[in-house]
Amino acid sequence: MALRNIVTDTDHFLRKKSRPVDRFDERLHVLLDDMAETMYHEDGVGLAAVQVGVLRRVVVIDVGDGIIELVNPQIIRQEGEQEVTEGCLSCPGKRAVRLRPKKVTVKAQDRFGKEITLEGEDILACAFCHECGHLDGELFYDNVIRMVDPDEE
Repeated sequence: MALRNIVTDTDHFLRKKSRPVDRFDERLHVLLDDMAETMYHEDGVGLAAVQVGVLRRVVVIDVGDGIIELVNPQIIRQEGEQEVTEGCLSCPGKRAVRLRPKKVTVKAQDRFGKEITLEGEDILACAFCHECGHLDGELFYDNVIRMVDPDEE
C-alpha cells in the first residue's frame, strides 16, 4: 500500500466525470488499498478515486464502522432531509452547511465485481452522497446553505 497525493479544488481535474470500472483485477485492489490508507492518513471519512488522480468510479468510506468499498456506486433511493456541516480532503480549510438526505440506499459492486446494496443514515448517508458527487465532478460546496467560517467551529 502507498499514500497517494490528494488533488485539491484548485485543479479542474476534480470537475471531470469518472468512468465506470470494468476490470476487477489487482490494479483495482491496489487502488482501493491505497485510497483507504490515504484516507486514514489524512483523517478523512471518505475518498473518491478522482481525488487521487484516477478517473474511475471508485470510493472508500469509513464513518467509524469499518471500511466500505464501493465500485461503480449509484444512489438508488433517498429519504428525508438533514442539515449537515461538511468538509473535504480536496478542499482544505473549507467547510459548509448543506442539505443532504437523511437515509440513502446505494447499489454498487465490491472489489471482486459482486453486486452489493447498502443503506446508510445520518453521516453515512451524507458520505455516500458526498463521495458519489465527486464521481460526477461535483464538490460539496456547489450547493450550500452557507459556508462556515473555520473560527466558528
